[in-house]
Amino acid sequence: MGGMRLAEWIRNGVLAAGLALAAAAGVRAQDHVPAPSAGPAPVLAHAAPAAEAPMHHFADRENAWLFAGVGAARTLDYFSTLNMRRRGRHEILLTDEVVDNHAAFAAIEAAATALTIGAAYLLHRHGHHRLERWTSRIHIGLATGGAIRNYALQSAHPAPLPPGP
Repeated sequence: MGGMRLAEWIRNGVLAAGLALAAAAGVRAQDHVPAPSAGPAPVLAHAAPAAEAPMHHFADRENAWLFAGVGAARTLDYFSTLNMRRRGRHEILLTDEVVDNHAAFAAIEAAATALTIGAAYLLHRHGHHRLERWTSRIHIGLATGGAIRNYALQSAHPAPLPPGP
């Protein structure tokens, strides 16, 4: 990867995605306004609003299952990361000191779950109901994929000692 560590690639990717989201937040759709003419003003016909996902309560059955899935995926990630550390591997997104402090690592995993629920709530409040659901689905997929990767890694074996004199 040209000398750049995987953790730096991931960190740069997350940073780029965050900047793209921040830049896209200010973009608004605008109606086309024709240039003024000498004749009578034309009547603008507005298209009917697109059909959105049906309105629902935030704490409905589907969201409850999705949030439980996010919590379960984060729990799986927690235990798979601890298993990976016991086998001598290193965490790439956090420092090993944070992961080895079980209380701090559990708090980070719980905060990630709460962040997803909060993001889904904000999307719900602004009427983006499909994105609200997809936020949880994507988080479940990424956390579960990370856990599968952790369990699939080979154990790190210490380097053999050089022969003595």
